[in-house]
Amino acid sequence: MPHQVPRADQEIATLLALLLIFAGAPAAFATDAGLVARGAYLADAADCAACHTDSAHGGRPYAGGRAIATPFGTFYSPNITPDPATGIGRWTAAQFLRALYDGVRADGANLFPVFPYPSFTGITDSDGLAIWAYLRSLPPVHRENRPPDLPFPLSWRPLQSVWKRLFFTPGRFRPTPGRSAAWNRGAYLVTALAHCGECHTPRNLLGAMERSRFLAGTAHGPDGKPVPNITSARETGIGAWGVGDIATLLATGQTPDFDSVGGAMGEVVQSTSRLTEADRRAIAVYLKTVPPIATPEQK
Repeated sequence: MPHQVPRADQEIATLLALLLIFAGAPAAFATDAGLVARGAYLADAADCAACHTDSAHGGRPYAGGRAIATPFGTFYSPNITPDPATGIGRWTAAQFLRALYDGVRADGANLFPVFPYPSFTGITDSDGLAIWAYLRSLPPVHRENRPPDLPFPLSWRPLQSVWKRLFFTPGRFRPTPGRSAAWNRGAYLVTALAHCGECHTPRNLLGAMERSRFLAGTAHGPDGKPVPNITSARETGIGAWGVGDIATLLATGQTPDFDSVGGAMGEVVQSTSRLTEADRRAIAVYLKTVPPIATPEQK
């Protein structure tokens, strides 16, 4: 069953967490069962475990080491367990949120945008703190992080400051007035927490998402594999699908033509299957309104 926490309790837990942080007790709220449970649910929505676990080699959950191939080189996900030496055990909540929202590590160095902070910047403060509480509750795993295999000068982190000035706009998600609660929830999940655009949107030569083709799919997705168009285009997207079809895929991995998704999306479904039916339907409601964009590769 998915973790659910009443909204009033969520706000109270978040307020208490903030008070503890400013009081100098950042670890105390990690033992708040309600906040940790909510964080576990949100981590599922963000599919954190898939990238931060080297499942192919028997890696421990969230201990990092998964190889992520890109056109620029291969990245290895970091250890985000609370191990003080190799994980994020010495990070403060403020440092974690800065990584999430601004793409900056605890030591002040820029993160590469293979970590989807351009989408995570939209995560609400309360959700960010809940995820932090959940990660702090995990068993620490001592596993050294592996630097990315990148050619110079791409390996030079200060260059990311230029990339950010060109392509990154920080800021929390804001609901759209006049839209339903379900639509706004779906928009938040797709654009921020679940960061669907990071895989389903084409990228330019410098690796930034082409915002004008949001969710239009790409032939060059993670590990060089194609990712489908999920705009409302009827011929090349999912415009012919109903809300129930999309929600079913997120729950079971089954498409309307009785095929099953595999690869990276199969891993995503392992997480989305643990979401509430309301959240899966909210994602579907939002996706049905994404403007149709034809996919040239599929014409």
